[in-house]
Amino acid sequence: MAPLLETDGLRKTFGALVANDGISLSVKDGEVRGIIGPNGSGKSTFFNTVTGFYQPDGGTVTFDGEDVTRLASHEIARKGLARTFQIVSPFESLTVRENLLAVHSKGLRVRSEKRERAGEILEFLDIAHLADDEASEMSGGQQKLLELARLLMLDPKCILLDEPTAGVNPALQKRILDRLLAMNDRGTTFVIVEHDMDLIREFADTVSVFDQGRIIAEGTFDEVTAESRVRDAYLGAESDIEEVLG
Repeated sequence: MAPLLETDGLRKTFGALVANDGISLSVKDGEVRGIIGPNGSGKSTFFNTVTGFYQPDGGTVTFDGEDVTRLASHEIARKGLARTFQIVSPFESLTVRENLLAVHSKGLRVRSEKRERAGEILEFLDIAHLADDEASEMSGGQQKLLELARLLMLDPKCILLDEPTAGVNPALQKRILDRLLAMNDRGTTFVIVEHDMDLIREFADTVSVFDQGRIIAEGTFDEVTAESRVRDAYLGAESDIEEVLG
């Protein structure tokens, strides 16, 4: 079976800086792929290039059998490849429900259908009780759930998650992870960039390790974190490595 998401030799530069240096990565339908690596290793650039926010300087991106390399970000999202951001940006003056209704949802052209779908998503994410509150009144963790809710209005096949639990209290972290696991059980594919190694260990089927714009290791969490070059990429030494990688 062909992979759902595949990059081949993906390259992105900013002047003399090579942020992604020929990245080839393949994600199966239904997989949870973790991406880890030290700061500045090219993880966020990779997300931005795959989803059309940056145009690559080389290589290709294929999603669900279609070359999407040169498509705009909104075109890629409507094909079922969506993403979250480290810093959420809801429409703060709109209510939580209105944030969902503002999403252009293919196949949900009648407002009553969109309202029904929005209600189902809010219930699933346990934020239905906030539906009529302004988004600006939500906590940071609740806004991350709102961002996920807006993506679900697109009915995506694959979601790229950029640090989905960063800055979130433990109770909301657990709720977010529980909902992500439930979505994966329903068939949603995930690629997740995360510094929380416990989350990667629990959630990811396979882990890709980035360093200096390249993939230096792939495998299960235990396999990649046992490799000396992965440990060196994080610290350059063995001291305190368990504190970083768990």
